[in-house]
Amino acid sequence: MISMRYDLAHLTIRTLLRPVSDAGIGLARLDERIARSAVGAGFLERMHFADACASLWIDGELVHLEDLVLHDASHDIRTPTHELTIARDVLRTRRRIAAQPPGWPLSPDGLRSLRGHNVVASAPAPSVGEEGALERESMVVPVDAPVEGEAEDGDDHVSPFDAELAAIDAVLARSEAVLTKAAAPTSRSQNRDPLVYDLDWDEDERLEEWRSVLRQTADLPPVMRAIVALDAWNELSVLQHAPWLGRLLVASILRQAGVTTGAHLAAINLGLKTIPVDRRRHRNRETRLLAIAHGLLAAAEIGLKEHDRLTLAKTMMDRKLDGRRTSSKLPELVELVMAKPLVSAGMVVKTLEVTPQAARRIVGELGLREMTGRGRFRAWGVI
Repeated sequence: MISMRYDLAHLTIRTLLRPVSDAGIGLARLDERIARSAVGAGFLERMHFADACASLWIDGELVHLEDLVLHDASHDIRTPTHELTIARDVLRTRRRIAAQPPGWPLSPDGLRSLRGHNVVASAPAPSVGEEGALERESMVVPVDAPVEGEAEDGDDHVSPFDAELAAIDAVLARSEAVLTKAAAPTSRSQNRDPLVYDLDWDEDERLEEWRSVLRQTADLPPVMRAIVALDAWNELSVLQHAPWLGRLLVASILRQAGVTTGAHLAAINLGLKTIPVDRRRHRNRETRLLAIAHGLLAAAEIGLKEHDRLTLAKTMMDRKLDGRRTSSKLPELVELVMAKPLVSAGMVVKTLEVTPQAARRIVGELGLREMTGRGRFRAWGVI
């Protein structure tokens, strides 16, 4: 058992009523506008990238948006850094949570999957015993083993089809043995480098304490519950090397409660980025809770402004399509530009199936803004 506990006995509500109300109204208004918007899909994709970069910024790292977009599209112009790899993990986790049912991220299976471990809050995953694993490993069949019913002296002819079947059986047996071994529950400190991990850091116990906070705040308004849950996650320091996961789980709380609906996952990191760090990490809990509430409100305001900007940009680009030939690639380029925060020449060539020269030409016709400031490996986005 850990000594750290999150005390809910002296939770101040009165000073949080107005900020919590404003944040809830702002997030609901943004969600309603996205649901009825023609640029909603592009907006959500941009929020995934922007929120992933903001998450690294909150944790003290810097990742450029264009680097993350190009890395996600496998068009890197340099070797990916450690920070960029983490940002990609945040991006993929956001997409995964948004694609799942609202209640999945906070379920035991969801938490187990998102953490990447086989044990969640002292609840081991079901797996077979060691004897079963050994039996499955013994089922591995060598590729060159004779098929049952055939002579081993090599007198009988083995057809190529039988050899292919034997090879497939061997691959399936090896794969099953590997999956069985991976599903076996492991100790928290097993195979962990003490130079990287604090072996006394009981993540399962800390996670169970955080889930206890969720159960105790089940009767609070959704936005208030999300604010308390995020503060508890930060104070308990649940995960050693993935503090960003808590902010995504809090966004899923809002989604599960109906504050945001559909695939919209609130960009909490983008709003918290605007709050000074001394407020977000203040010793006084009331100051921290107010900072989180203002961060949620800022996320809603930033989202509304970004949506208006995208809507205006889409209208301006659609005007440039008037009078174009039916074989023109500009409509496809407009869809690509609206779906991504920025596009490179390689992405245009691959998506539109045109030459690099044609890609640069149609980008110039559409009047996109160059985002990187480079002479080579350029990328463009909407104005």
